[in-house]
Amino acid sequence: MFAACAALSAQTPQGKELSASTSSNAGLASLEGQAVPLPVAWDVRSGRLSLGVRLTEKGGAASAQFILADSLPFGVGQNDLGLDRGQLEVLSGASLSGGPRLVHFERVGPKVLLVQENTAFRTDSAEPAERLAVQQSFPSSILAGFKIEDESGAFVVVDATEYFLKDVHGVAETLAAAKQGSYRVDDMRSTIVPESTKAFARNTEIEAELTLISDDPSKATLLADVTPDIHALTVHERQSFLSLPEPGFVPRRYSPRAGYFEVGYREMNAPLGAEVNQQLITRHRLQKKDPSCKANCEAVQPIHYYVDRGAPEPLRSALVEGCRWWDQAFQAAGWAKGTFLVDPLPADADPMDARYNIIQWVHRYNRGWSYGSEIADPRTGEILKGNVTLGSLRGRQDYLIAEALLAPYKDGVTPDPAHDEALEMVLARLRQLAAHETGHTLGLAHNYAASTIPHAPDQTMSVMEYPHPWVTLDAAGVPDLRHAYPGNIGVWDKVAIDYGYREFDRGGKAVEDASALEAILHAAEAKGVVYLTDQDARPAGSASPIAHLWDNGTDAAGELDRTLAVRAAALKRFGEDTIRRGAPMARMEDTLVPLYLLHRYQAEAAIKVIGGLDYRYTVRGDGQAGPKIVPAAQQRKALAAVVRTLSPETLTLPEALLAQLPPRPPGLPRSVESFASRTAMTFDPIATAESGADLTLTLLFRPERANRLVEYHARDASEPTLGEVIDAAMVAAGTGGQDGLRGVVSMAVRARVVEALLRLAAAPETSFVVRSQVEAKLRALADSQGDAIRRRIADFNREPERFQPKPVIAVPPGMPIGDDESL
Repeated sequence: MFAACAALSAQTPQGKELSASTSSNAGLASLEGQAVPLPVAWDVRSGRLSLGVRLTEKGGAASAQFILADSLPFGVGQNDLGLDRGQLEVLSGASLSGGPRLVHFERVGPKVLLVQENTAFRTDSAEPAERLAVQQSFPSSILAGFKIEDESGAFVVVDATEYFLKDVHGVAETLAAAKQGSYRVDDMRSTIVPESTKAFARNTEIEAELTLISDDPSKATLLADVTPDIHALTVHERQSFLSLPEPGFVPRRYSPRAGYFEVGYREMNAPLGAEVNQQLITRHRLQKKDPSCKANCEAVQPIHYYVDRGAPEPLRSALVEGCRWWDQAFQAAGWAKGTFLVDPLPADADPMDARYNIIQWVHRYNRGWSYGSEIADPRTGEILKGNVTLGSLRGRQDYLIAEALLAPYKDGVTPDPAHDEALEMVLARLRQLAAHETGHTLGLAHNYAASTIPHAPDQTMSVMEYPHPWVTLDAAGVPDLRHAYPGNIGVWDKVAIDYGYREFDRGGKAVEDASALEAILHAAEAKGVVYLTDQDARPAGSASPIAHLWDNGTDAAGELDRTLAVRAAALKRFGEDTIRRGAPMARMEDTLVPLYLLHRYQAEAAIKVIGGLDYRYTVRGDGQAGPKIVPAAQQRKALAAVVRTLSPETLTLPEALLAQLPPRPPGLPRSVESFASRTAMTFDPIATAESGADLTLTLLFRPERANRLVEYHARDASEPTLGEVIDAAMVAAGTGGQDGLRGVVSMAVRARVVEALLRLAAAPETSFVVRSQVEAKLRALADSQGDAIRRRIADFNREPERFQPKPVIAVPPGMPIGDDESL
């Protein structure tokens, strides 16, 4: 079946479809009637796909340029593989395409070649010889070659079937990288999908159903959870050819202080002393109808997003509401209300159509990330399609957190949906999430420093932060989730949109105004509105005391103390009221996990204050302060809060709770979400405490942090020493002389401290000075505590792999418990 579709309209989003041809001649003839940049025809009888290529350049040797992107309309549904429905690119980097690219068709004799141009090396020089020198210095890439079938009409017609039946999305490579074995495309079980192969006014969409097979699928353990037959994995892959956007878009220069993603290239003829590496931000086109307008300006074409109807109510409405928050930021940047529009996707629209900015609802076997991606013009950074992927299991995990905190099933009664505080928290989180991921598709990066900007608890500093639910205690000591997530766009978000989307004009034409852009950033920085992103927050040994994931408050240590108090209050109330009537009592163990670990990410934030360096993305002349070692008093306050997470009082579960946890029954096995156990079928409170301690110790005794502690103390003798941090951890763990379960937990945690120090001493990143200090401390511990420590050291030296910290639950690195999200 071939299809020619009209321009996008609200009434007929899919355009007009034509009937399939039953012969090759009819299929080729039908191309003549398609007023589209890249006509397409499908021959039912032969199962062949033809493209009509217009050769437009001088001598008829090449076609117009296109932007080519690939996507995955049907995914694999296994988060650990990262192959989701609606994916525009493979997150693992295994995609063969490498993202959107500039291509053209080129005729050479009896062939037509699909050529990817090299946009990474350019010159703005008007001199032909200089432009040729750059072009000839770097390679292009020929992606495919096609045999010419017909050239009697307005097109050169080629048979492109084989090319579109290739695994261009790199699914097989992704599976191999995930150690799922070797898969390859089986041609006999793969075909073009005619009903999803369409030519529109500005883009052509070609979809293939590919079956990947393996002769030895025994390694495909992750696929076994989601695939009916692991010998044959069938997915859909789509390639989109987009016409180049119309002239008139003004690229905007990248600044490390503005919070945007960037596209880069090298200007090979830049003057000596000037910057060769050029950087532009990614952003949508937004132009004024009246170039002289200064405020409340109407856009020629508003930015329009659509929410997938696959999301059920009331979740779908929450997604629409949260995404619409962005209109507040565009209004603050001088645009009229309604410049940013969000609606449910029209019922007959195709979410993979490259003309739709989409917020897509994705199901997986296991919970995982949500993310925002885009198709952008590699020449200018202009975003042509935004694509948000939201995992459906997130809401269920958030609801589980709420159940643990609220214990809402008093006397076995399920709350009325109209007054369900857990549901309200989930909907509030989904609104924030929709805004967050949509922000990525507007070009914005994470701002992990936003939560440390002074603000009221119900105020948002940035939806581009990773938020932790704001949980308070009422007068009776009961957790309150009514203000878990704020409900508006943030202060930083308005700054970022102002930088990226405010239009400047001169003489009635849009221009780049460097001084006005600098003024936007300078005004924000003068108010203490700061920006730091992934590189400063995600590495376990990072130095920033303000860039954190899933934290709250301006005082990391104080917020950790407050979170531990909320956790303690909720644990006192924890019991059968956290599960529904009729649920296995062992289900309480699943509800316990996110509550027991409630402090986990705030502890990480406090740990980063220790050995921390406070800095900004400074550029010469911006007036910002240079980097400063975190003051000693602030570090010691953080240390005191952090080591509380190692105390037996924090880590030991109460006997009344343990008495309610039976072994898991048939049909409810432990999963990757369960605590580890060394007691067979029974719940293991010692292993649980050890896992909780490891979360703190693994971060506290990172080599990078230890190296900085030694360096900073050498520069300023008032700063904490590494020995001081080690001693504080050992003291907090207790003497081991306590009675009962707390005494056993104390002994276990002290052993974990020793093991963390052994790993620190053995790490290749650890400096010689740090290693010497740690080894001296271990010798002192052995002298004071006897043979047990010596045996531990000897065992580690003999089999260090035995002493690696075990994950609390088997989730990917950096992925949170309960607030799961990623880049």
